[in-house]
Parts: sequence; C-alpha cells; structure tokens
Amino acid sequence: MKPTNKSSEIERIVTTIARAVAEQRLPPGTRLIEAQLVSSLKANRNHVRSALQQLALRRIVSIEPNRGASIAQPSVEEARAVFTARSVIERGIIEILVSSVQTLDISRLKKQRDKEQSVIRSGPREAIIRESGQFHLLLARLAGNSVLEEMLNDLITRSSLIISLYQKNNDLQCGCDEHSDIIRAIEERDSGRAVQCMSHHLKDIEMDLNLAFWETRTVDFRHVFETDTESELT
Repeated sequence: MKPTNKSSEIERIVTTIARAVAEQRLPPGTRLIEAQLVSSLKANRNHVRSALQQLALRRIVSIEPNRGASIAQPSVEEARAVFTARSVIERGIIEILVSSVQTLDISRLKKQRDKEQSVIRSGPREAIIRESGQFHLLLARLAGNSVLEEMLNDLITRSSLIISLYQKNNDLQCGCDEHSDIIRAIEERDSGRAVQCMSHHLKDIEMDLNLAFWETRTVDFRHVFETDTESELT
C-alpha cells in the first residue's frame, strides 16, 4: 500500500527529530515546543503532534501532562538495558551476515569505515557520531533483515541520548580500529571472532560512561549546599 501524504509527512518529522537526537544536536531534556517545531520543520501542527506521539512510543521523546514533550532522559537502568539489547541484536546481525557475506558487502563496509576515519580527522562532532552509527546500520542492511535494522536504528538513537547524559568527558572515542577488526573477521567468515569483536566494541562504549558512578551515587544535601550556606552567612 502506497503511504498517504499525511503518513509520509509524519514520517519525515519523526526521522528529522530522531536524526537530530542521534547526532546529539538535540540533547536530553530539550523541550519540544509544538509552535517552534511547526515553524522550524514547516509542518502541520497535527502532524507534529502525531510524530511526537510516535517518538514517545519509541522512548526517544517523553510526554508529560501539563508539561508537553521533551527529549527523553534515560535512567541508568535503561542505559544498561539498551546496551544489552544492542549486544543481542548486533550479535544476530553479524551471525546472519557472516553466513551470506559477499565480496561487495566487504567493500561497502570498508568504504563506510574509511568515510568514518576521514570525518574523525576533520569533521564536526555530529558528523562523527552519524558515520559511526551508519557503520552499525550498514551491517544490519547487508544482513538483509529490515526488522533488525529498524530495531537497531532506534537503539542507536537511544544510545546517543545515553552518551550525552553519562559520558565521562566530551572526547569521542574512535571505534574505527574495532570496526576494522569486525570487518576482518566477517571477511574471513569467522562468526565467533566477529561477534567477540562487536561485543568488545560495545562494552568499550559502555565502559566510557559514568553509569556506575550514578548508579551508586547518594546525595548529601548538607554537602551540596555547603558553599551557598557559607556565602549567605558571610
């Protein structure tokens, strides 16, 4: 069935907002004011509202009564769950791809890796994030499973939110060497090693986050407001 103009327009808005989140141009907690989205996206208000509802179902947007919509702020528990889900899904993707990989597939993967390396040397932050995500999505596309690709696309977007919230510093970790290891194992049709390389790669990304710190963090209000109280007394 051919999509209607309405559904196509809603999908355009969904894709545009999701891409901005994935590239960390819309940080966690950003309020999404309908009037501003209508103007910026040159869209119909009803279409914007429907798009926000779809993004909320995908956990990319949070909608609260009397407060409206904002970009989601994943909890530590959700962050760990997202990376676990990615590990499971990307393992399946690699196993499928290794069983049917063609020479042209390897060439496309190497081309994407080279593009990522080029962007790391000279590109802006959002471009680096985009090309890194595209490498993972290309694996799913080459595996030929559109459902897994769609699921992974959402998980990558949610991963970007998590990285925005919990990264230890502002330096992006270059995963190109690990991407090269994954390509090499796939090219050699070594499913076990390819899966191991991907697992190691995702674990490195997760380990670069401050999840453990926030998971066990307790707040001493006296310490938090100690400086402010001393200032008032003096």
